[in-house]
Amino acid sequence: MAAEGGGKEMNEIKTQFTTREGVYKLLTHSEYSRPNRVPFNSQGSNPVKVSFVNVNDQSGNGDRICFNVGRELYFYIYKGVRKAADLSKPIDKRIYKGTQPTCHDFNPLTATAESVSLLVGFSAGQVQLIDPIKKETSKLFNEEVGSAEFTLRLIDKSGVTCVRWVPGSESLFLVAHSSGSLYLYNVEHTCGTTPPHYQLLKQGDGYAVHTCKSKSARNPLLRWTVGEGALNEFAFSPDGKFLACASQDGFLRVFGFDAAELHGTMKSYFGGLLCVCWSPDGRYIVAGGEDDLVTVWSFSDCRVIARGHGHKSWVSVVAFDHCTTSVEDSDPPAEFSGSDEEFHEQIHFAGGRDRANSSQSHLSKRNSTDGRPVSVTYRFGSVGQDTQLCLWDLTEDILFPHLPLSSSGNSGAPSNSLPAPLPRSNSLPHSTGPTGGSTTPNSHMSSKGSSIIDSTFIATGVSKFATLSLHDTRKERHEKDHKRNHSMGHISSKSSDKLNQLSSAARTAKADAAKTLGTLLCPRMEEVPLLEPLVCKKIAHERLTVLIFLEDCLVTACQEGFICTWARPGKVGLLPSQNPTNSPSGTVV
Repeated sequence: MAAEGGGKEMNEIKTQFTTREGVYKLLTHSEYSRPNRVPFNSQGSNPVKVSFVNVNDQSGNGDRICFNVGRELYFYIYKGVRKAADLSKPIDKRIYKGTQPTCHDFNPLTATAESVSLLVGFSAGQVQLIDPIKKETSKLFNEEVGSAEFTLRLIDKSGVTCVRWVPGSESLFLVAHSSGSLYLYNVEHTCGTTPPHYQLLKQGDGYAVHTCKSKSARNPLLRWTVGEGALNEFAFSPDGKFLACASQDGFLRVFGFDAAELHGTMKSYFGGLLCVCWSPDGRYIVAGGEDDLVTVWSFSDCRVIARGHGHKSWVSVVAFDHCTTSVEDSDPPAEFSGSDEEFHEQIHFAGGRDRANSSQSHLSKRNSTDGRPVSVTYRFGSVGQDTQLCLWDLTEDILFPHLPLSSSGNSGAPSNSLPAPLPRSNSLPHSTGPTGGSTTPNSHMSSKGSSIIDSTFIATGVSKFATLSLHDTRKERHEKDHKRNHSMGHISSKSSDKLNQLSSAARTAKADAAKTLGTLLCPRMEEVPLLEPLVCKKIAHERLTVLIFLEDCLVTACQEGFICTWARPGKVGLLPSQNPTNSPSGTVV
């Protein structure tokens, strides 16, 4: 464990902590918040969220920060470890009536010093496209229609839980709701004045994808229905080809985004999953939630490879540190098989979506000479409702617990993937099928030949999806009523009469949980390695809602509305000036 920073009392808030690379220090003068710096009364409000974008400013200070606190939304120049924050001069401030911002995301492709595209999701279900530099509101999606006496939200009435631009696209974005639905929008299209009519495109275990039937182009382009209960967060893989969804029913589901095909699943130990993230090379996914654990899932093997226990309450955010993650002396194995690459290269959505070949994507495609990196360490972090920050190191002794004697027997593994570890002594007898491949639902759901898109068909737009014949719909249709485990994490707060009403559902959920526990979907605690945190520190008075790793610092935020900057070792360059406290005027929206 790392050395203690600050005081000796367990409940004392720490202002520094130590890892093998040095000391991380809290920069008090780089704290962002509401201009009056008064702690926000967070009861009944949505979590504070933070988004960053770089506008390539010629001055070299191109970082911009956006954060929401209650009904307010702020947009500042982010000075990081270089200079003190000046809260008296927000570039834009908005105060909303009747609804609260819940999440937001910048489009990095279109960001300039004169203009940025910022999507903002709201608790009432609408999504707004704004330009905080020009102080403009461009469009409103999923808005209410009707008269003064009666209004109706046509697409989804529930709150927005997560919004993201589709990687590589200037116009497509994805929105998740607490209803469990996920919608694909194009900023160039309208939402129409009548409710959308949907046609089934793809259906599988725990999900369905519909296209929007319309004579003219309109939003939403697609509707995904994922799991039971809220879809709490989703994350695109580094190359943008896969989508990981964390749902309130406790399932992590990973989809091939363009093909709308389920790649694999994982079940939480108990309760809902609240957050999810990808490793920089796309080979591992970490999820956290109401079981107080962080769970590491292998993309290529479709299985849980480790759990981390350090939090004392729900895990709110997980994130990989791309700066500390390292693979040395040997290149990692390729992430995807060649046939999978070729298949997805043919498919694209309307709206000018282009794939960006990031350095992470190139990293993931190179082959290792011996199938195993010589030295590999993945660093990721987590924050939770226990007000603690935890840092974790995922090392090769966890990633490669055994070296196989021969790789010739792994005929079912994807090409260029990691060699599978030798079977554990406590492996379940039904974990593999007669051919040695996984037969549990978290394995590849079907071969590439059974995809919704025929090998001779190349989709050139979303509108053409409606004409596809659903080759594998019939064989999957019998699974659509499959009952999965409901999250029980929220029941503890119910009154006694509510508990009596839910007792039957609770028994059913426990029975379903017992079916998955001990399988590849949800291994028992003793069946996978248990990680201990490298660092576990109390850093706030209220629950933590943000963790973002930047090049020279990491950023955290709590529900009181304070956004904190922690300088990496050797990166402290802050000027000791005091922060002004003048309160600026804002725009009431």
